[in-house]
Amino acid sequence: MTTSVRDARTLRPLPSPPWPFTGRDEELELLRGSLGPGRPGIVVTGPAGCGRSRLAAEAVRGTDCVRVAGTPETRRTAFAAFAHLLPEGVTLHRAVQLLAGVRLLLVDDAHLLDDDSAAVVHQLAVHGRTRLLVLATDGAPAPGAVARLRSGDLLPRLALEPLPREDITRLLATAAGVPLEPLTVNRLHGLSRGDLGLLRDLLDALLRGQGALNRDPEAQEWRWRGPIPVTPALRERAAALARSCPEEREILDRLAFAEPLPLGLEGLDLGVLERLEADGLVHADDDATVRLAHPLYGALLRAVAGRLRARRLAGGRRTWEAALESEAGELVRRIDGADVRDGGAPVGEWLVGEGEAVPAGYAGVRARFARLRGELREAVAWAREGLAGAPGDAGCLWELGCAAAQLGESAPAAPSWPDPGDCRPRTPALGPEPASSSIAGRARYSRPNRDAAATPDHVTPQDAVRRAAPDGDVFARHADALDRGDGPGLDAAAAELEERGFLLFAAEAQAQAAQLHRDPRAARTARTRAVALARRCQGARTPALAGLVLGELTTRQRQIVTLAAAGLSNRQIAERLTLSVRTVGNHLYGAYTRLGASDRAALPWIVELPDTRTA
Repeated sequence: MTTSVRDARTLRPLPSPPWPFTGRDEELELLRGSLGPGRPGIVVTGPAGCGRSRLAAEAVRGTDCVRVAGTPETRRTAFAAFAHLLPEGVTLHRAVQLLAGVRLLLVDDAHLLDDDSAAVVHQLAVHGRTRLLVLATDGAPAPGAVARLRSGDLLPRLALEPLPREDITRLLATAAGVPLEPLTVNRLHGLSRGDLGLLRDLLDALLRGQGALNRDPEAQEWRWRGPIPVTPALRERAAALARSCPEEREILDRLAFAEPLPLGLEGLDLGVLERLEADGLVHADDDATVRLAHPLYGALLRAVAGRLRARRLAGGRRTWEAALESEAGELVRRIDGADVRDGGAPVGEWLVGEGEAVPAGYAGVRARFARLRGELREAVAWAREGLAGAPGDAGCLWELGCAAAQLGESAPAAPSWPDPGDCRPRTPALGPEPASSSIAGRARYSRPNRDAAATPDHVTPQDAVRRAAPDGDVFARHADALDRGDGPGLDAAAAELEERGFLLFAAEAQAQAAQLHRDPRAARTARTRAVALARRCQGARTPALAGLVLGELTTRQRQIVTLAAAGLSNRQIAERLTLSVRTVGNHLYGAYTRLGASDRAALPWIVELPDTRTA
């Protein structure tokens, strides 16, 4: 009564060729543990496109598994999901009897099951003799039997979140086959909102579209500028935007070019907005503004608008100039207030996406904001956007140099490293600026008790970056704890830095704490947190992070960990060191425990390997 994974025909097929399995390592181990002997199974829920089916396929790979799936077309057909396993005219009681011998059952799209099939799955869960892996979409209408399973009463439940940006970055780098520029990755991530199916549609369209991706010879990366490619698959996803009511179409178009709009704006009919909101096309924010419900909607509407209509709706350069200056001013205020948590800055992203020139003053602010958040490669990309139109802009050159130093790369040719104290906070001028102007739009950087008399000639790139910490009590507490050699104090400073969005500073504080803690358990915890934070900083290679050393390992563990961090598989390591694959695995497991690493993906942030940075 079982069928192999290869022979299963009822599950929606994976893309061909399938994308690499990225992230979800902890979730995969949880699923495999839940499907072991003596376990009842598990229900996996999450938003559409979060990768439930791919995760399940990895979890049951190599096992004997019966697979069934719900479909929209068969929701009213009794026992449709089990039609390949049950005789015609079967009763519920008989169906449960016939399926009682199944050891492992995978149910995909359980929310689309017909009522009789849902009842079978529920009864199998009640009896407990069949291990169940049930997949369902969050918020989707479902039969009552599936809703009860989804509640977690009969089976444990795993709620998947969309893949985080760092995993999306690695996935895109592998799937595209070429290095993608960070702003392009941001755009793809923002448009897809973690929906891996939509992400694949977008990437495939860009790779197929002639001239959609262009290579940046300086950065050795590929970038996407201009409108979204309107493929049949993407057009189908936005079919709900085809409105017969002229007033509804006009509001959707206005939002596509100028969202968010204030609810009281002249010409916004509240009755029309309520209809669009009921259909899930717009939503109102707490600040009395309205925007499109999905970023894909605006991109598609802009792509299909005619040139004259687009010019009328966009309102010309003056409209976005005022919005861009306001956005830059808000970023400066947040930097000055030592709070760089992501709040979104859509105007600048819209300019980049549309292929418009980004003013250097704004680009410098965006580069600084990204760098302080630990988004170093994004900071480099923003600085280069500004330098494209103003090659001598000192602010962009400074940010490019700082980000390069924190990435462990050679700093570009630039004016002398300026004293950060010379950079007074002010909103950047968005118009043309002379190349010799002072660094525009950058919040002042200083650190308590720093040597104010130091001249640029005495400052190395890394020294300049280390001095470039914003004002704020949290940075003073970090410095004081470091001066005192206070491990717990550094832990507390790291937690506050992370809360405020300063991920790289937090990673460095945790790395410093790992070296200062006398309690080995506290040191391992600090190292684990430092590695987790560093993984989100796009390949940071600062001196503090290099302190995550291998001193606790044996000579053999150090050899194996270094090779694993360089990308070698266990088998390749075994062949090089003349060991068994099992011995290599045992050494790695022991090294993970000592280093506080969860898997080999964390090793490049622990081992000093200049060629193992993320893309």
